[in-house]
Amino acid sequence: MDILHLVDRLEELFNQSRPIWLTHSVIVDEDRMLDLIDQMRVAVPEEIKKAQQIITQRDRILAQAKEEANRTIALAREKAEKQLEDDEIIQAARMRAEEVVNQALKDAEASQREADKYILETLTSLELHLDRLVTQVRNGIKTLQDDMYALDKDQDL
Repeated sequence: MDILHLVDRLEELFNQSRPIWLTHSVIVDEDRMLDLIDQMRVAVPEEIKKAQQIITQRDRILAQAKEEANRTIALAREKAEKQLEDDEIIQAARMRAEEVVNQALKDAEASQREADKYILETLTSLELHLDRLVTQVRNGIKTLQDDMYALDKDQDL
């Protein structure tokens, strides 16, 4: 289940709660609140799994780029070896091989930068969502604690 959906449900639970007259406190259905918290605990690891999948995908892309670069280098070497008779052809092949290698390295670096940027954005977004969730849960707990304190204080009078 999507963590943001659970946060929305938590907010909905809060908005549906009955207010306590003359206070900023509300009465929250404890079972529903605890159920949502349990669902959030389950959903957070899913978000982390998604981030790990993204990292794995980035590593796979990098490995493919390196493999392609190695294949290109091997092909360039084969071509250069076949054309040993002609110095001009050898020079041209060496220059082309260097260009191909340099381009493959640039492409691999660009792919890695893009993958790292995507992962950073995803993890930053996840962190923001988790921070909001923790803040909302803490606020709910504080509200419930304040309500309980106020009820205990009223009962003592």
